[in-house]
Parts: sequence; C-alpha cells; structure tokens
Amino acid sequence: MSSGYGTSRTSGDVRLESANGAVPHHGCPFREVAAVIRVTDFLPSSACVSANAHALARYAALCQERELVPIVEPEVLMDGSHTIERCDDVTGSVLHAVFNALFDQGVALEGMLLKPNMFIAGKACSRQPSVEEVATGTLRCLRRHVPAAVPGIIFLSGRQHARLATVHLNAINRLPGLKPWKITFSYGRALQDPAPEAWHGRDENLAAGQMALYRRANCNGAASVGKYTDEMELETVSADDPPHRRDWRDD
Repeated sequence: MSSGYGTSRTSGDVRLESANGAVPHHGCPFREVAAVIRVTDFLPSSACVSANAHALARYAALCQERELVPIVEPEVLMDGSHTIERCDDVTGSVLHAVFNALFDQGVALEGMLLKPNMFIAGKACSRQPSVEEVATGTLRCLRRHVPAAVPGIIFLSGRQHARLATVHLNAINRLPGLKPWKITFSYGRALQDPAPEAWHGRDENLAAGQMALYRRANCNGAASVGKYTDEMELETVSADDPPHRRDWRDD
C-alpha cells in the first residue's frame, strides 16, 4: 500500500490516512480515514455531511476489499462556540449518515472500527458541560446511531486536555446499561503532549518525559475499563512495574 493521502483539516474535508499497525494478538493491518466537520449555527450543510459520509464509506469498502481493517473517523470538531446540544444534533446526524453510507457500500460492520468524537461543547462555549453530561450524552448518542455489530469504538481526544480526556473516557465506561461495543481510546495529543511538556528537550528531563507518557498510557488504559482513579496520577515508575497493568486488564 502507499503511504496514504492527505488533505487539510478544514470544514467538511476528508483526510485519508494510512497507518501500519497491528491489533494485539491478531496482527490485523488497518487503515484510517477521517472526515472533519466544523460546527456553527448553520454548518455543516446536509450536502457536506452526505459527501463526507460517502467518502468515508467508499474508502472503508476499498480497505476491506484489500483485507484491511478500516478505522472510520467522522470527527465533529470542538472548535467554536457551539453548545453541547448543538454537538448532539450534528454528531447524531453525521453518525446516521455514515452508517447509512457504510451499508450502501457493503462494508462489513464486524470488520471495522469507529473513531468518533465525544459529545462535548465547543471550546469557546460559555457553558462547558460536566463530566456526567459528556458521558451520558455521548453514550446516548452512540446507542442511538452505532449498530451493535461494530466491535469497537476508539475515541479521539479532539484537543481535550489530556487528563480531561481520560476522565471522560472513564466516566463513559463506568455508566451502567448496554454497551455492545468495546469502548477505548486512540488519542493523539491527549496521550503524547504531556511527554514533551515534561521533557523540554533536555537530557536531564528525559526520565520525566518517559514518566509522563507512562502515566497517561496507564491512566487511559484503566479508563478504557472504567477503573481510572485520581490516585493513578500520582503513581511513579519503579523497577518492578510491568509495561502494562494486569489488575485492570479486561481479558
């Protein structure tokens, strides 16, 4: 496969990404395709949502034709001043359109992953929702629009603060009731940013940078099974620490 295709991250653009990776234990190669949707009082248009849904679904179908696992990423951006209620409307419409398009393109839902945004207000919104509002709203939206056949939902962080992204993921997984998919994370900035912030490019801070990355990975792993606690933010690495935490594994 080629190294992939790219477009700028603007309203309604589709970003086709190629990522070589493996799902643990199975070695399944995957590819990611993303569409970014900007939100205002009038955007996105129905034409924007439809075009992006078709592009996501067509690329997903091509991936499966090549025996690749598509990671379908319809991202409703948190930039702007929109409310959590507006995010609900747009995210629901986008997910509805995406799964209709996936059906039309013959994509096997059992052989894909969904990488959506969480249900949050715009960064410039005057009222930011509570953790409970984000968790309940996100899960409600997923239950309404994501078929149970999809094996996994891997949240993007969407420029949330690293710790807040962890807290939100944990709250979603701790909610009672039906969750037919594995709910976990595929964070970029929210996983990686604390490491260079602690390191500052200095050799004497190398251990601090490593510790920051370890802590975020450990906390997010626990949050993916609803077992994150504030005390985990204070943990340090010792020589006896394994590379992962067996006590929160969801085997």
